[in-house]
Amino acid sequence: MPTGSLLRTYLEPHIDADALDALGSLSVETIAFAAALDAVAEVDPAVAGAVLAELHDQRRSLKLIASENYASPAVLLAMGNWMSDKYAEGVPGHRFYAGCDNVDTVEGRAARLACELFGAEHAYAQPHSGIDANLVAYWAVLTRRVERPFLDDHDATNVDALDDEAWEDLRTRLGTQTVLGMALDAGGHLTHGYRPNVSGKLFRHRSYTVDEASGLLDYDHVAERARQERPLLLVAGYSSYPRRVNFRIMREIADDVGATFMVDMAHFAGLVAGGVLTGDDDPVGHAHIVTTTTHKTLRGPRGGLVLCNGDLAEFVDRGCPLVLGGPLPHVIAAKAVALGEAATTGFADHAHRVVANARALAAALVEGGVPVLTGGTDNHLVMVDVRAFRLTGRQAETALRECGITTNRNVVPRDPNGPWYTSGLRLGTPALTTLGMGEVEMREVGSMIARVLAATTPGERSRVKFATDARVADEVRSRAADLLAAHRPYPGIAL
Repeated sequence: MPTGSLLRTYLEPHIDADALDALGSLSVETIAFAAALDAVAEVDPAVAGAVLAELHDQRRSLKLIASENYASPAVLLAMGNWMSDKYAEGVPGHRFYAGCDNVDTVEGRAARLACELFGAEHAYAQPHSGIDANLVAYWAVLTRRVERPFLDDHDATNVDALDDEAWEDLRTRLGTQTVLGMALDAGGHLTHGYRPNVSGKLFRHRSYTVDEASGLLDYDHVAERARQERPLLLVAGYSSYPRRVNFRIMREIADDVGATFMVDMAHFAGLVAGGVLTGDDDPVGHAHIVTTTTHKTLRGPRGGLVLCNGDLAEFVDRGCPLVLGGPLPHVIAAKAVALGEAATTGFADHAHRVVANARALAAALVEGGVPVLTGGTDNHLVMVDVRAFRLTGRQAETALRECGITTNRNVVPRDPNGPWYTSGLRLGTPALTTLGMGEVEMREVGSMIARVLAATTPGERSRVKFATDARVADEVRSRAADLLAAHRPYPGIAL
């Protein structure tokens, strides 16, 4: 046990030296999580059991979901504390509740670290998720571009000063603005204007797509769509596009039509932080406003961030109470820890290995006869089309899960099976890279995936049922178990 640690300080007066030394053979993380689960179990054993079962489940399956990772024990522990008790509407130094000094400390630190890490002018650390971050960004732009000029024209300082007729006029203007984003089946995200999402109801949504033959972004097509639609917002960023985006060109397109340029970098923020994506591939130097989650490739807690230019800062900082409830100080504390970790050279090395591993995985899949969209990848994810195996994404996802490989089904461009059954799989390397796996292991994982897909046959007239050759399933489960035994999730936690 570390000398001078809080745990030693509090235990020394209560237990003898031999017992203290025995405890010292356990990691601080093991003691911390065991004690926390014991405390939970005293109130609700079912919850404690499910939490522990999740750890064991993660140790039994190779995690290839591109939006998932393994947060450090320090990040996880930072969320489980009494900062959860505190309301803190407002921003550091300007709160609507008293007693927020410590919240100001952690939120100010998180914002400062985010600005330093990404080279941003301003950071807002309160969003609870990526959707929240996007809503904050959308409303900040709407307020600055639509509401503020309207209030100036009506000689009003705020919307409460408008009469009913003017207010209805403003509401109409706010609700008829156009956003131009990447189509969902081309790799965009549902928060970029997909109709079932609030963004699709908030805006008049229009989309751009990828080239049908290559699967790549066609910037001439994006420019043509922008000139046709004249959007208030041009949105870039993706959740299932396996190549880099030239954000300099996208900004030029936005400037040409007078649009605000927004980038959602939730999926690849860790690659920006780690110095993999630089220059034209780094959105922060080109976009007016950037949103991200703090998990995924950034390897932090589940939550969001908004980065922006100084002229949007005051509007972004109104996220609470505009679209957010009370900030979550305990999660913001974990964001600060994760952002500090991401600023290290070790994280930069990790980010570069994530991409190298994704390329090795893509190459192994191609070698194994699995169709890979765009022929490969430049980032952390690989998209495959399973129609060559007469499978739906739903069937392929479940077959792999039963063999010890966790993926998620995903639409492919112009997908005939729609967003529920899908025709594709999305594979990501961040989590396995966090476990220390490298290109050798990725080639093995790629061959395992190819083996399962080739050995799986669809059920008759079913997009769900399937059968996998039992010998292949047993073989792949054994290989997955061997990989996880050599690269154990949370090896420092003996639970």
